[in-house]
Amino acid sequence: MKKGLLLSFCLMALLGARAQEASKQEDAAEKVYRETPTRINNLVHTRLDVQFDYSKSYLNGKAWITLQPHFYPTDSLTLDAKGMDIKTVALSAGKTNSPLKYQYDGMALRIQLNKSYTNQEKYTVYIEYTAKPNELKVQGSAAITDAKGLYFINPKGEEKDKPTQIWTQGETEATSVWCPTIDRPGQKTTQEISMTVPDKYVTLSNGKLVTQKKNADGTRTDHWKMDQPHAPYLFFMGVGDYAIVKDAYKGKEVSYYVEKEFAPVAKKIFGNTPEMMAFFGKITGIEYPWVKYAQIVGRDYVSGAMENTTATLHQESAQQDARELIDGNRWEDVIAHELFHHWFGDYVTAESWSNLTLNESFADYSETLWNEYKYGKDAGAAASYSAMEGYLANPDNATKDLARFHYHDKEDMFDAVSYQKGGRILHMLRNYLGDSAFFKSLNKYLSDNRFKAAEAHQLRLAFEEISGKDLNWFFNQWYFGSGHPKLEITYNYNDAAGKATVYIKQVQEGDKLFQLPMAIDVYEAGKKTRYQVMASNKTDSFQFSYKKRPDLINVDGDKILLAEKKDDKTLEQYAYQYKHAGNYLDRREAIEFAKEDQDQPLAQSILLEALKDPYHGLRNLALQSIDLKKAALKTAAEKRLAEMAEKDPKAPVRAKAISLLSAYKSDSYTPIFKKGVADSSYSVAGASLSALIDRDNASAVEAAKKMLAQPIKGSLIPALTNIAAKNNIPEAVAPINAAFGRMPLSQEKLELLEPFARLLATTKDAAQAKTGVDHIVKFREGIPAQYRTQIDPFINNMILQGIQQAWQKNNGTEANEVVEYIKEARAGQKKGF
Repeated sequence: MKKGLLLSFCLMALLGARAQEASKQEDAAEKVYRETPTRINNLVHTRLDVQFDYSKSYLNGKAWITLQPHFYPTDSLTLDAKGMDIKTVALSAGKTNSPLKYQYDGMALRIQLNKSYTNQEKYTVYIEYTAKPNELKVQGSAAITDAKGLYFINPKGEEKDKPTQIWTQGETEATSVWCPTIDRPGQKTTQEISMTVPDKYVTLSNGKLVTQKKNADGTRTDHWKMDQPHAPYLFFMGVGDYAIVKDAYKGKEVSYYVEKEFAPVAKKIFGNTPEMMAFFGKITGIEYPWVKYAQIVGRDYVSGAMENTTATLHQESAQQDARELIDGNRWEDVIAHELFHHWFGDYVTAESWSNLTLNESFADYSETLWNEYKYGKDAGAAASYSAMEGYLANPDNATKDLARFHYHDKEDMFDAVSYQKGGRILHMLRNYLGDSAFFKSLNKYLSDNRFKAAEAHQLRLAFEEISGKDLNWFFNQWYFGSGHPKLEITYNYNDAAGKATVYIKQVQEGDKLFQLPMAIDVYEAGKKTRYQVMASNKTDSFQFSYKKRPDLINVDGDKILLAEKKDDKTLEQYAYQYKHAGNYLDRREAIEFAKEDQDQPLAQSILLEALKDPYHGLRNLALQSIDLKKAALKTAAEKRLAEMAEKDPKAPVRAKAISLLSAYKSDSYTPIFKKGVADSSYSVAGASLSALIDRDNASAVEAAKKMLAQPIKGSLIPALTNIAAKNNIPEAVAPINAAFGRMPLSQEKLELLEPFARLLATTKDAAQAKTGVDHIVKFREGIPAQYRTQIDPFINNMILQGIQQAWQKNNGTEANEVVEYIKEARAGQKKGF
């Protein structure tokens, strides 16, 4: 599962503090020890025969579930079956079904078996049922905003711009909304599903498609079979009008299910998948272990993506057109994340939600590994740093253990601790053990637990056996403990004695002290000497001899510590660090330090040098950092900014350079902006249009009107929204309305609310105003419940009220209707589309 895609960490941080306080008031459930569920019966095989009632959003199903007692004899079976109509429960033996007594409370199906079975005996129960997912009241989480398991998207075809689809979402325990099962992550079962669907649709499920049969009533039955065992939450069904774009890896089918308009670019979106399969197979020592790999895109998906075994589901943001891809494939990290789950999560599964990090930390870390391999060390380090920032953004994360046996609800485990913190802990462990031991340990963990469930101790034992090191201290500190170090680093130089002393003080709250292996690099007379040290006390001191005072002492030379650091380096030392230390974070730290003191010529020099950094992410950071209010810096940067605006190989960097170049009043840059408006990159075109507004508004309006006939996405949306609101362009309202409506729930959409509201306030089109209000309400309603108390006042009392006040100044029946419409929306009487 990839989280953080519905709400960015920035948005989460803005909204999260009060929600966390609210959750603390409900901590009675957190006192409950969340043990691994006792295994009485084990799933062996699950066979389903299902049909869909699109008119009611029902599933009519038949299930044959084969089980076996785990150890002790048992004469009963409890299955999870949420919100179903149960019609038949029987013991199935060959072609004979013998009715069984049962009790059903709407959530659990308790079956009295015909006898007591031993763990040497298998038995099969047959259940005929109807699943009614839309009638089940369940609550999701920040990562998974709904938990009704089975989703009918536009089932009656009433929304003209939305396809009809069906998809499932099993994690955490929602497969049991549409399939009776033991819905626990520690269970494993082989599976087969027969789906009867309208013949015009394609289907996708786990495993291989073994048969297709056309029926006389215009339907078709597809039979999917999964011969390798996996957990119930990984069961998947997908149905819709998709293009299937074929690929391959070592003779195995690789396929991409996309809406038909995206078929020409499907391989540009997903095409690195075979190379990822090869890379992950190489580093784990285990080739991709499943029979096929398909990826499908679902409308209105309730999370970011989900690693259903052999059939990953992505939200619609994965679908990007050719122009969007010029700005970079925003979904590539997600593709890597979900694929690596097929080793960590699907092949070996966390035995309980308390151990979720065994799945999610590895998937998170795969993004670092893939970027490092594919795009270089800087890209990998940038991915790792971004993830660390995601964890540090919420101080409440420091209170939670990685392997967590006390939580309010299992959904709470899907957070930046299980994901991003876990990934950074793996990064530190890799550095401590070395690449060879680290990856051989992964191989052992996967090999020893293949097609099984595991807990964190089994991971520790694998690392210990390969490395020969006792790692209890590491796992107790990082897996079974909370928090992270906060370090104050200071230096003392005694030139007379030729001694430099580094002081590392741990200043985090509480008594806990961290044991921190790290490298300290001493740069003297152009030569780097590395020292391996272990910090473990409240204050540690490390002394180094020198003949000439070092130009730089660089603590945490590999920049791998998960920590907050206050480093008492000088500007001169950071300048040296930028040029000579070389790592991504070394350079980033120098840029960020220089950003805070831009009156200093040396700080300006660092920022100007960073505009030429070999890594595009740091060039962009330098652009974001430069303060053009500093006259000397503005003059010094001008030539370089113009060059970057025209020639930088990365479109987002060009776009940012264009935005900064607009601060210069020279008419000589107007041709750059006019040329940029026609650029194939949305970010460059959007930045150029915004730059042109203040320079040549008439040309900007002309260009904007031409753009309205093209797809409006990415940076074009805010640029066009602003120019349309400023110039009252009536024909712009409908396409911008549609573009805003298509945007997924995101930080970008939040930031667009104010200019979008200005546009709705200036239009005279009542119908479009109402449509826009519906889009804003849908955004509000899509935010997880725990954040609504913070976001609702902003949307209701600022965004919607602003539109309302503008329309109150108009006269006439339509204006009054819009005002009343907005009042109802603010009062919560409208839920959006």
